Formats: sequence, structure tokens, C-alpha cells
Amino acid sequence: MLKRAMFMAATGLALTMTGMTAVADEAPLSVNVKRLSLESAQKVAEATIAECRSQGIQVSVTVVDRNGTPQVMMRDTLAPPVSVGISKDKAYTSANFTAPSGGLERMKGSPLYVRDGLVMSAGAVVIEAGGQIYGAVGVSGAPGGDLDEACAKAGLAAIAEDLEMGGM
Repeated sequence: MLKRAMFMAATGLALTMTGMTAVADEAPLSVNVKRLSLESAQKVAEATIAECRSQGIQVSVTVVDRNGTPQVMMRDTLAPPVSVGISKDKAYTSANFTAPSGGLERMKGSPLYVRDGLVMSAGAVVIEAGGQIYGAVGVSGAPGGDLDEACAKAGLAAIAEDLEMGGM
């Protein structure tokens, strides 16, 4: 009986060690993350504000990376101070759900809809090119989310060609 127990223990140890060896021999996982340069993020923000200004609208804009971390935040001279946080939350939401923030309004009534830091109303779009998510741009301060979103899209247009060529 003792021999059988020792045999079972040795077999278990051998199997465990074999499994550990197999895991150790596997190639490490490699992740390639594309990011916007600071200059590109600034270009998006400046073009967004310029578009809204051309319509007589003062807004705040936030450009975030793919995780929702702000890279650039700008508030135009007369944009309401509250618009800064809202633009950040819209951009964060868009980046984390990889969808325009307005497209998430369908989640009204879900626990996520009222979670602090998420804003699921129009005004943010994903920065994406070549199947890569770079982040998002969020806008607040216009009289409606559709206008915020139109300005965000104009901001993206300022770097669209560079994004498609992979120069960000």
C-alpha cells in the first residue's frame, strides 16, 4: 500500500512538472498597441474646436487613448466649465465600448447607464484606422449631442489621412 501511494505521488509530481515544462516552453504573448502621438491628439482637439467655432459654438474637447486616459483636454474661452468633465466622460465611454457614445443610448435603464464616469449620449467617436483602436474624442458644450459629434468627426478628419497611412 505504501509503495502504491509513493507511486501515485511520484506520478502526480511528474505530471505536474511536465505540465509546468509545457507552459514554460510556450512563446510569450506579444501585444502590439498603436497610440496617437501628442501632436496628433492636439491636432484632433484643435480641429474639433475650430469646427465648432465656425458654427458659433464654444465647446470643450477631450482626446483619450484606447484605455480612456486623457491625452489632450481643451476648453474654448466661453465653453461652460461643466463641459470639460462631460467631454472627458463621453470620450472615456466611447473608447471603452469602442462605439460612438450616442450609439450607447440604447443602454438606458441598465446599471451601466448611470455609472459614474460613463456618459452615453451623443458627442464622442472612436479614433480607429486599419482595424486598430487609437482612442476616442469627446465633445461637450454644443446645444445638442449631434452637433458635439459633428465637431468630433471634423476633428478626426484632420488626421484621417495620416491614420490610414499609419503615421500616428
